[in-house]
Amino acid sequence: MLLHKFRYADGVLPNIIAMSYTLSAYAGGILLLAMAAVPGQIAGTLLVAHALILSGYYFHEFAHNSIFKAAEDNSRWGTLMTWINGSCYASFSDLRRKHVRHHVDRADVITFDFKAFLLKSPAWFRRLVLALEWAYIPAVELIMHGYVMLLPFIAKEKEQNRRRVAMVFTVRAAAFATLGWFSPSGLVAYAIAYMIMLHALRFADAYQHTYDAFAVLQGGSIPEDKVRDHAYEQRNTYSNLVSVAHPVWNLLLLNFSYHNAHHERPIEPWHRLPQLHKKLFGDTYPQVLPMSTLLGPHHRYRVKRILSDDYGDVPELPSGRLDPTAFYGAVGVSFLTAV
Repeated sequence: MLLHKFRYADGVLPNIIAMSYTLSAYAGGILLLAMAAVPGQIAGTLLVAHALILSGYYFHEFAHNSIFKAAEDNSRWGTLMTWINGSCYASFSDLRRKHVRHHVDRADVITFDFKAFLLKSPAWFRRLVLALEWAYIPAVELIMHGYVMLLPFIAKEKEQNRRRVAMVFTVRAAAFATLGWFSPSGLVAYAIAYMIMLHALRFADAYQHTYDAFAVLQGGSIPEDKVRDHAYEQRNTYSNLVSVAHPVWNLLLLNFSYHNAHHERPIEPWHRLPQLHKKLFGDTYPQVLPMSTLLGPHHRYRVKRILSDDYGDVPELPSGRLDPTAFYGAVGVSFLTAV
């Protein structure tokens, strides 16, 4: 009966394996954090971190209804993934709706303009955020997640969600308190795992688009100041592969790095994206930016990108390849905070 629920027959086995790994890595990792000595806690931290990362990308799959046939099944499992990765303060439907706009509008449609917020903030607070980012603490992502939690209490349009957010906070606070009671060091390790997830997701998000970003809370339209057609979409989308030579490593991010293929066919499931990429673009597609070429810019511009007006330049070299050395990257565009 379960097998008939999956949208694609060839996705049954890959998804059973990947979903089972995600859930067992999370549960097993937390047990190690709570019960094991330091070596076991290190292993538990890495397991929890990877489970958090995969839950984020699985949420993305469920948001596109690419795993199950029924929207209700995708919604249930997507909601579970948000409880794992901590984005459950927003509803699955809200997160999904804003992410779909990213595809429809061909723009980074966000909820909170953190750049305007920082520019209006006291200088000491702005300097603190920039100092934390310099020290590789993802302050902007923490602000964005905190904003999602506070949104029902500061925006009239979302006030109907106050009780739900209070309930979610109470349940999660109790769960973390329980972990801390068993093992204070395990609670610290969980926080480290969460930071690893934020870094991994923001690194991937940073270099997948050079779209324009617009802060839109409810409804709202994107300015018609340029032609945002299919050509614009592909020209401003990049496939930041973990590895070009060894595609199996892209499974660490559930093949999310095959981003041009994903935008060409958003309903295509994660396990088919490498084949779709090869079919559509071949091995010499210039929009492929291996992550190894992005580590330098990610380090170099870790502060500059916070308040930059754009995402930097990705010029074409005489060879036809793209040069990402001046690609600042995006920040604060996670689909887990767009509500």
